[in-house]
Amino acid sequence: MSIQVSSELLDGMVLALLKREDMYGYIITNRIAESVSISVSTMYPVLRRLTTAGLLETYDKPFQGRNRRYYRITVAGRMKLVEILKDWEQYKVSLDEILYPENEKHRTREGVK
Repeated sequence: MSIQVSSELLDGMVLALLKREDMYGYIITNRIAESVSISVSTMYPVLRRLTTAGLLETYDKPFQGRNRRYYRITVAGRMKLVEILKDWEQYKVSLDEILYPENEKHRTREGVK
């Protein structure tokens, strides 16, 4: 996909993944890369920033003689995810109004508008 993903949306994607289960960085990157174009060099600064902001916490688990750093969402991270999802829904509706004007009457009847 060639559409650029904002840092807030990327944060939301990471938080949403980690709400489901704890993961290590490589898996987080791969899961997000299934939907958007992202590199490992982009993801690790995002994970550090979210950790520094108190939205994630880390712990290490041994794996084949080395430690893997796992990320876990915090209570503050869950609250931030709710905020991001709310913003995303509003943004998506406003874009749909422009990109799909033929669906406007349908959306209005459904109470989305």
